[in-house]
Amino acid sequence: MENLGKMTTKAGTPCYISPEVLSGNYGIECDMWSCGCMLYILLVGYPPFEGEDDYELCCSILKGRLDSDGEEWTKISKEAKNLISTLICKPEKRLTAQEALEHKWVRRHVKKPEVKEIKGDVLKNMTNNIKNNDLA
Repeated sequence: MENLGKMTTKAGTPCYISPEVLSGNYGIECDMWSCGCMLYILLVGYPPFEGEDDYELCCSILKGRLDSDGEEWTKISKEAKNLISTLICKPEKRLTAQEALEHKWVRRHVKKPEVKEIKGDVLKNMTNNIKNNDLA
């Protein structure tokens, strides 16, 4: 993958934004923080950080303290908690996308997709669409 270097634009949805984005010095690893936030929400139904407004939310994100003590967490496996904590952490300790896909919890819950042959004119249509939309 091409190294994009550090980025500086402060952009993102507050619930999923990483501390390094808030500080204006981040790389692609900030996306894995966002994935951790989404997984957190999918497992317990609420975001990992909260605040009365965006400012308070950002302050909570910068503190980076995860709460996994509520009743909702009693049914969440140690592996899932570990995955979240290795995504919502300091960038130098954060899992890459590949490492997250190889995590024990993901491997146990994600089935390998069945490879199917593309039949008929579908492949030809896809190729034409790519050519016509300057995606090639």
